[in-house]
Order: sequence, then C-alpha cells, then structure tokens
Amino acid sequence: MLPEGGAALAPPLGPGDVVEVACSDLIAKTGQAVGRSNGMVVYVLGPLPGERARVRIETVKAKYAVGELIELLDRSPDRVEPFCPVFGECGGCQVQHLAYPAQLEWKRDLVENALRRIGGIIADVRPPVGMDHPRAYRNKMALVVKPRESGVEFGFYAARTHDVVAIERCPIVMEQLDRTIAGLWDAARDPATARGFGGARHVIARAGLASGESVVSVTTDRASGSLPGIAARLAAKLPGVVGISNSFEPPSENAVMGRRNLTVYGNAEMHEEIDGVRFRVSPASFFQVNSEMVGKIFAYLAPRAASVRRVIDLYCGAGTFALFFAKQGARVVGIEENPHAVREARANAALNGVEEQTAFMSGRVEATLRSKVGTDALGAAEVVFLDPPRKGSDEATLEALVRARVPHVWYLSCNPATLARDLAQLVAGGYRLGAVQPFDMFPQTGHIEALASLHRADVAPLEFVNL
Repeated sequence: MLPEGGAALAPPLGPGDVVEVACSDLIAKTGQAVGRSNGMVVYVLGPLPGERARVRIETVKAKYAVGELIELLDRSPDRVEPFCPVFGECGGCQVQHLAYPAQLEWKRDLVENALRRIGGIIADVRPPVGMDHPRAYRNKMALVVKPRESGVEFGFYAARTHDVVAIERCPIVMEQLDRTIAGLWDAARDPATARGFGGARHVIARAGLASGESVVSVTTDRASGSLPGIAARLAAKLPGVVGISNSFEPPSENAVMGRRNLTVYGNAEMHEEIDGVRFRVSPASFFQVNSEMVGKIFAYLAPRAASVRRVIDLYCGAGTFALFFAKQGARVVGIEENPHAVREARANAALNGVEEQTAFMSGRVEATLRSKVGTDALGAAEVVFLDPPRKGSDEATLEALVRARVPHVWYLSCNPATLARDLAQLVAGGYRLGAVQPFDMFPQTGHIEALASLHRADVAPLEFVNL
C-alpha cells in the first residue's frame, strides 16, 4: 500500500550516505561485518562484532545495503593485525583480523546456530579443536596463471570477483609450497623455462608434511607442446618437487583441473604419512588440505574405531579415513564417484598392507547403495562414515541409512548449513544426535569442519571423549 499522497517510500539509505554502524556478526563466506543503520542491514568489510564504524554506503538493495569502511570508531579486544600484506584483497582468508581464540569461538557459534536455525536441532557443540600454530598449514594450492605483457603472473582470485591478486608468497600454505611460488616466479622470468607456461590457466601444487615431497600440475586447454621439453629445468627451480604433470581439457571455464592428465616429469604422486597411515596423492585427488588436523581427527576417532569391525566410508576420496579404519582393524567398504580417486584408494590400501580388509567401489553413492553389493554392505555395517562435499549428502543416501538401520553414523562436514539439513533428516528417521565436535581445518577463514556422531535410539551410543 502506498503512503498517503501516493508517493512510494524512499529507502532509508542511499548510495553515498555516510552512516554509523554498530556491528554484531560476521558473514562466514565473505568476512563482511553485519550491522544496522536506520533500520536497514548493512554489510561492510573490515569491522568485527562489537565494533562501531563510520561507513559510506555503496549499494542499496531491497533488504540490505553494502558499505565501505571509512573509520573504526572503537576497536574490539579481539582485533589483531593481519599478517598477510594482501589480506582484504585476496579471497583466500576472511578473518585474519580476528584473534585465533575468538575465531574458534565464532566458528563454534556458526555450527551451533546452523543446527538450530536450519535443522531445528539443539546440540552439544563442543569447543573446536584448533591448531597450535594456525599458519602455513595448507598442503594444496591452486594458483591462477594470468598473462601479462612480459610473460605471466601467479595469484589467487580477489574476494568476491574473478580479478587476480598477484601472489609472491602466502603465509597460509605450507612453507614448501611457499617456496614453490617463488620458484614459479623465477621460472616465469627465465627464458629457458618461461615458455612452459604458454596457454596455462592454473598451477596446482600439493605437498606432503611428513615426506617433504610435492607435485605440481599445470592446467591448459589442450595438451601443452612446450611443458614436456622444459619440465626437468622447471623441476630444478621447485624445491622438493618429485613430479610435474600437464592437466588439460578442463570440463568448464572455472575448472582448475582438466579431464586428462599427462605426467611430464618424475612421479604423478607424492607421499604423505599421518599417524602411521601412508598415502600417495596426486594434485587432482580429494585429500584434506590440513594434514595436522586430519591427525587430530584420527586421534578423536581412534578410541571408538578400535572396537568397530565393519565400516562403510561414503565419499571416500583417495581413502583417507577408510585406511585409518582398516589400520584400526575394521573391514571397510569405500564408495567414491571419482574413478581416479578409487584407483588411488586401492593403491594406498596396498601401500598400507590392508588390501584384504578393504573394498573400494566407483559410482555415485546413492546409486551404489541401491545395488545388491551396497545393500549387503549396509546391512552388515556397524558404522557408516560420511565425508561429503560442501553440498552435503542427498535424501536418497540418508534414507538408505535409515532403512538399513545402521547402528552408528559418523558424519564429517565442511559446511554447517548442509550438515544441519542432513542431520535433521537422520534425526527424523530415528537417529539420536550425540556430540558435535568442530575441527578447525581452515584457520584464518570462515570455514569449519565438524564431526557429528549419531546412533539408533535402540543402540547404546559410542561416546567420544574431548581431545
């Protein structure tokens, strides 16, 4: 209804307005602070919860406005100086300006609020397990290769855009990968190796914390004609590199890896070892980016996993958790859609001497669970372990667990929103939710991993102790 006189109400804020905003929260995806002015929600990058800021309004939508920070009017005791010179430009980190203990508390709230708001679940969300030194932890990086007049530059995408921020070092990746960045710039400036980046779109590198080895893959639209000829000289500039490959024919414009892969130097995979479990992993594999935190998840699971004899590992990737369960004495069935990852999982099982205890199947999880082999495996399982991608699991898979009345479900998620949605379906299907333990797999970012344990109502729970 129009107000008296027939004129439409103007929005309470307009572009160019300078207002004072009291900030109350952060958006996990972007790191923007959330506040209000004149009754309208305002998003602005820079402030922290509890801070007041002077903000210039840039964009006004129907229900919110986006502003630019002009001045902090007061400072939170949790504010710290970001340690990366391109923080705020690069899209990789969102909360370097928030002290690490406060990051952990904020992330606990993210999980608890998602469970309550999306899943309608009041849960025992424990304090997150964090890192002693929450830097230099990522074992994988995907650099964008950007052509320039004098050759190419390497970087990461800017926050909320596809603009590229040039990166010559990164304090979040492992030190070995940081040295790889320096080596790539050196190679791009050297005429003897620069031609190897002709037509390159991305450079993906993965390193092993235990082995010190790394592997590098250069993504191009078509098979590179120049990379094979300079690969050995390129490897000499990249400390610890044991293999270089060319990934090509990417399936989409935004894909960082291609459908096909050719090893042009050394080995396609590097070694990693976490708490006695050995892995050979390629740049394309799904493998957790924080090896130290995987070890902490193993330690959390170990007391209960030791008594479990039959496990199904859904979305098993290269076998990270399947191999852990097998080393604990269980017989494990792993299901994974990516056939390359399944081949790696089988090779990793042989590497660990547990091939007789493991069986890996390639296929979509929901379809495989409908097959006789999948149905039989569900019927025998004591525990189903799920570690799905950010989109979560699906109704068909969760309904299969409910129908099979699997005694215990352990669900590891990197997305509190989809975790909450999926847990609500399992609880509605007769499961009871036990502890939810977050693990800070991604310090300095808005992401958090959380492990939820569930059990059938007629089954005694497997209690997990705090780390």
